[in-house]
Order: sequence, then C-alpha cells, then structure tokens
Amino acid sequence: MVDVSAKEVTLRRAEARAEVRLSAAADRALRDGTLKKGGARDVVRLAAIGAAKQTAQLIPLCHPLRLTRVDAELARVRPGRWSVTAEVTALDRTGVEMEAMTAAAVGALALYDMVKAVDRAAAIESVVLLAKSGGKSGDFRRAPAAARRRAARRGAAK
Repeated sequence: MVDVSAKEVTLRRAEARAEVRLSAAADRALRDGTLKKGGARDVVRLAAIGAAKQTAQLIPLCHPLRLTRVDAELARVRPGRWSVTAEVTALDRTGVEMEAMTAAAVGALALYDMVKAVDRAAAIESVVLLAKSGGKSGDFRRAPAAARRRAARRGAAK
C-alpha cells in the first residue's frame, strides 16, 4: 500500500455511476415493481452501501477508510437503460474514488441479480467516476459524453 501517513486529513468526496442495459420486459417489470425478488431500489441501494464499506477487503492495496457518508440511487435513464449512482464521503488521508466505483458496480450487480429471471442478457455496460474532490490532486469532473466525443474527434483530426 502507498504510505499516506504524512498526508493531511481532508474532506474527500467521490461520485460514480454504473449503467445497466435491460430488455423491454425487464425494464417494464423493474419500472412497475413486479420483479419476482421484490423491490429492486432498496436492494440495489443497500448492496451499493455495503460494498463501499467493504472496498478495502475487495480491492488489493486500498486503504480502509473512515467513511462518513455513503448513498446510492437507482434511476431510469431512458427505456431499457438504468443507472446506479453512488456518492461517498470521508474525512481521511486518501480519496474515496474506489469506494464510489465499487458501490456503483456492486449496485449494478445486485440489479442484474434482481432482473435475471426476466432478462439473462441484461448487461452492465459501464462503471465510471463522475467526480471527485479533496486531496492534493484536486478536483475532477467527467465531461459530458458529447464533449468527450468532440474532443476525441479533434484529437483524431490532428
């Protein structure tokens, strides 16, 4: 592990998102609350929160952190596309990006588990860091997808 003992304790925050693609039948069952396993929103939220708290046991070389807040939300982005967004906060010497990304990923896995009886082809299509703040490296905010595509086209044109 990286030695962080000389680093200052500061407020650290990170937000991550996982996106899940579902069939029309799974999308409808999730939206209508008719999944066989029950209500997905609370299950996904609790799975994500629990995962954030276990990140140091799951990811080698991650520091165990004193998390002060973890929250997660399941939301319908558009028909057939759902997102799990996780926010993590800590007062510590190192960032909480891995905790936020682990929370979003495990929340998405819990969603897959909830819908698999209806849709075995459901797919977790991305897990990304949306934003982070605190610490020496400063703040980060992911540019919107359209801005990233424009930047990629500009880079390809050079």
